[in-house]
Formats: sequence, structure tokens, C-alpha cells
Amino acid sequence: MSNGRSAETEQMAGPPPCLKVFVQRDYSEGTVVKFQTRFPTELEGRVDRQTFEHTVNQLNTYFAEAEKASCSTYCEGCLACLTAYLIYICKETHYEKCLRKVSKFIAEQNERVYQPRGLIVTDPCARGLRVLEISCLDRPPNA
Repeated sequence: MSNGRSAETEQMAGPPPCLKVFVQRDYSEGTVVKFQTRFPTELEGRVDRQTFEHTVNQLNTYFAEAEKASCSTYCEGCLACLTAYLIYICKETHYEKCLRKVSKFIAEQNERVYQPRGLIVTDPCARGLRVLEISCLDRPPNA
């Protein structure tokens, strides 16, 4: 019976701890969601600089699109006010649609680029849009 409990405990604990690389937000243009494109030294030899920059630049593009004010987002806001925000029960906001694009892009990049190299990029939404987290699965936390 103790063997069953230890296996259950291991499953609840999740993956073993690993080295995490954090790409910080770039606040040079205000508080818009934008990540720094500076290449982390911990990723040297793991992924090439152009691939990393493409990932970060594409994420920055998606977030810029999400925060862009347009006629449709203005009308969306007016319609929300007129319906006491009940419209959001049956309709996604423009921002939510863009966040879905971000999640899909991260999943594709992980599958095609990062996981084969022993890395995983965590969706920035899971970290409160504060950082872009890249986990090096084959390195211990203090490496």
C-alpha cells in the first residue's frame, strides 16, 4: 500500500525542478505588454539567436495587436456598456482572441522548436504577463 502512495505523491509533485530562464518585460515604451529581445546566455548552444528573436518578436506583435485601439474595439466597448457587459457571456473580447493566438503560437513553437531541444516556453498569461519563462528540462535549477 505504501508503494501506491509514493507513486501518487510523485505524480502530484509534477516534473522535477529544472533551470528556468526569464525574459523580462520591456517597459521602454510604457506599460504595453512587450518582452525584451535580448538573447539569454543560458540558451547559448540550445537555440539559435534568430529563432529566439522570431519567437519574442512574434509574441510582441500579438500583444501589440491585442492592445491596438480600433473602431471595432471601440464599438465592442460601447456594446458592452449598453448590455451591462452581458454580451461577454456569448462573445469573446478582441483581447481574449489575441491571447488565444498567443497560446496557440506558444504551443506550436514548443512542439516544433523548443521541446526537441529540451526546452519549454511557458505561456506568459500563466505568469501574469510579467515574464516569458523558458524551462531547460535537462538542467538542474542551480546549473
